[in-house]
Amino acid sequence: MSEAVKSLTCIFTKNIWQLFILVFLLQGCGLLLSIFAPNQYEGKVIKVADGDSITILYEGKELRIRLAEIDAPERGQPLWRKSREILADYVAGKEVTVEEFDVDQYGRVVGHVYLGDLWVNGELVRGGYAYVYPKYAVSKKLYEFEKDAQGNKAGIWKLPKKERIKPWVWRNNKNDR
Repeated sequence: MSEAVKSLTCIFTKNIWQLFILVFLLQGCGLLLSIFAPNQYEGKVIKVADGDSITILYEGKELRIRLAEIDAPERGQPLWRKSREILADYVAGKEVTVEEFDVDQYGRVVGHVYLGDLWVNGELVRGGYAYVYPKYAVSKKLYEFEKDAQGNKAGIWKLPKKERIKPWVWRNNKNDR
């Protein structure tokens, strides 16, 4: 075998192995992506508990959902009823899609709720019926929606400042009593 043929064979063999390794790695990445992809649930909303919690019927079972990255006024706070009512107007009795973000200490799926293409979590913040929950929020869009709601004095933002107690502060104060 000539040196030229040996060189070409060596290059070809080396390239085949590199290609094989590349394909293997890419398939592995795809597998990893599917492992870390969020769970998705589709179901009919059968209960709206408050301004950031719903229950859907998923595969014949009730699945409790806590809307991710937001926090709506608590029972007893100004606009808590309105916040629940607005969420109910969006989703009660309707088919929604929930993209899992986390699972909380109560076993609820913490997720982003969609009514078709409408991102319900974002709409609640945009309308001033929920705050961005900075402890858990990662979406820059939610902060933009909140800033717009503040500027437009929408929902909670039209209340006097002393009445705008963030729900997580309200809960902590309530627990201190």
